[in-house]
Amino acid sequence: MKSKNFFSMLIFVVIFGTGVAIAYAMNPQLGIVESEGIAIAAFIIGLAVSSAIKIADPWDKAVVLRLGQFRSLKGPGLFFIIPILDTIPYWVDTRVITTSFKAEKTLTKDTVPVDVDAVLFWKVLDPQKAALEVADYMLAINWAAQTALRDVIGKTMLSDMLEGRDKISNILQKIIDERTEPWGIHVNSVEVKDVLIPSALENAMSMQAQAERERQARVILGDSERQVAEKFGEAALTYANNPVALHLRAMNMLYEGLKQNSTIVIVPSSAIDTMQLGSMAGLTALTMGIGQDKLNKGSSENGTLQQSKL
Repeated sequence: MKSKNFFSMLIFVVIFGTGVAIAYAMNPQLGIVESEGIAIAAFIIGLAVSSAIKIADPWDKAVVLRLGQFRSLKGPGLFFIIPILDTIPYWVDTRVITTSFKAEKTLTKDTVPVDVDAVLFWKVLDPQKAALEVADYMLAINWAAQTALRDVIGKTMLSDMLEGRDKISNILQKIIDERTEPWGIHVNSVEVKDVLIPSALENAMSMQAQAERERQARVILGDSERQVAEKFGEAALTYANNPVALHLRAMNMLYEGLKQNSTIVIVPSSAIDTMQLGSMAGLTALTMGIGQDKLNKGSSENGTLQQSKL
């Protein structure tokens, strides 16, 4: 029920005040009884006129009944009714309205209890049907949304519910809209806010996800080792068909080891024979390589020392 508007109250005050002023001004001539009659008449007229004036907001529709029968829809703006004969039982809000609803401890298709919170966006398209076809359309749409949510949960697997909220929202929107269409109400959309599952099941799902990630990591590691083994196999075939490349690789490995200031290097005799380190040419080449590396290192240190002195 919409509260009385201030404009009608102002009209009542003006009419009643004017009648009292007239009665007071004519009191010496008419007498007390006549003056009181004028004041009472002004009060009745002001009350009737103020009751006839109604103002509806831009989003409101007034359902007017005359002697118990539907008369018309009024608003928005200023309109008039006949007092006593006309009544306004409903002021229908035609804006988009949001209604929050939930389903607690509802079993899914795979018998998992869940708590689901959702929001319904709806609008009254036909205020006459909303007022006359259902006793309380706001309460009715709330119950219709809850029962539809429970029906959808009972027909949906938990995995589908967790992954496909948009699909569930569309199904709910269609079901609720079909139920509320005879009431002149249109459901714009339904949004599933949250799906809560038992803590024990949540921990189990977390462990399952962790195990799946570990499995994937092991698969990736095994695949990497396989690729490395394939590359080593290709390198072995290259060295088998090219002894010079194998000789150069062995010399480079020994040279890199000696660069790390190692005092003892254990080299298999077969490798020494292969690299011909026992010959004078092999020892000379290895010694020149190490000496040249130390010479370069000493030159670098001397340059750094001279820069620090300057």
